[in-house]
Amino acid sequence: MSHIPAQVADTKPVETIHPDDLPPATRDPGFIASALEKLVEHSAEHPDVQNAIHAPMHLLKSIPLVHKLVPGVEQIASEYHVGNFVIVRSTGERIFESMPIYPRLGMHLLFYGGTQIKLLHNRSVETVLKDLSNRQGKIYDSPESVKSIPSFIQTYSIGLDELEEPDISKYKCFNEFFYRKLKPGVRPVQNADDPSGFCSAADCRLTVFPTLDLAKQLWIKGSNFTIPQLLGVDPDSDQARMFDGASVAVFRLAPQDYHRFHSPLDGVVGDTTDIPGEYYTVNPQAVNEPGFDVFTANKRSVLYMTHAESNSPVAFVAIGAMLVGSIRWTGGAQKGTNVKRGDELGYFAYGGSTIVVLFPQGLIKFDDDLVQNSAVPIETLVKVGDSLGRSLISTH
Repeated sequence: MSHIPAQVADTKPVETIHPDDLPPATRDPGFIASALEKLVEHSAEHPDVQNAIHAPMHLLKSIPLVHKLVPGVEQIASEYHVGNFVIVRSTGERIFESMPIYPRLGMHLLFYGGTQIKLLHNRSVETVLKDLSNRQGKIYDSPESVKSIPSFIQTYSIGLDELEEPDISKYKCFNEFFYRKLKPGVRPVQNADDPSGFCSAADCRLTVFPTLDLAKQLWIKGSNFTIPQLLGVDPDSDQARMFDGASVAVFRLAPQDYHRFHSPLDGVVGDTTDIPGEYYTVNPQAVNEPGFDVFTANKRSVLYMTHAESNSPVAFVAIGAMLVGSIRWTGGAQKGTNVKRGDELGYFAYGGSTIVVLFPQGLIKFDDDLVQNSAVPIETLVKVGDSLGRSLISTH
């Protein structure tokens, strides 16, 4: 699976984040907002994403173009907090993925801008991130954006052999490449003949938690993360009661990932609810920080499903993020549709994104290796169709 090149050996990888670790010059919210705006504007004119909007934090000192665009940006703690460790499930290898500059800047806004305060030209953090996300989406929907495709492929070592359309000249804009389709059969479903099986919904970095309390203890530290808040429902509603004490799977998609998402179960598609929200970064360093309610604050869309083997409800929550233009459901997500594991449900337009799937208490036993990694906690690199676990309930 492709990833941003690993961090250089002489740079200390740190997975936690704290404002006091960062240079004073980078604590001005107006400076950070201006830096983000310049990077987005640059992406409209130049194809070199690796040397600008996707510049890895630990290499900023060697990228003069970034210095020219945003003077002083190389001081943004290139030796601190520049990525995340993950485990490649297929090999067991532990790797360090370097963070691009734009989510790093987004987290600076959260730390030093606060929320709902004036930053730049009478705009709040939320307004700045929403405006930039919408602008980036329009930039990458434009025909001129195809010039960024080769640099994006090179930056993230994206293989073309799996693509339904490997000829990059056939894509009409960058976003069309970003939510590219794969050839049929390249993401086989593990244990497809076992009706009790569940599978990964995406190519992603995955964490799983048998209980919501464990998820909040180990991973999701936002003080307002509750089932009703995530689903956008009243605490006394049927949906809130159905998922009280739920098991939780968090599928985080990085920019380099294949960005279509698929059904993790055999079952029937139900209602969809769209929930407006913010455009905070979903990088683990923001999710893991107490006080930042990323998943329950961001724009999201909830798809309710019924698991065929157990007749149990499952909630599939697609969550937007910083520079994500949209969440789009496709034909498989139509109400009443019977879906099999691995069937496409939709896709995200540009940016890193997250899916949170809720399973009612006692429905699923997650695979042991995923539970063990998540308890560290560390994410596991998986692909669509990889085994997620097995149902503990059957009506047959």
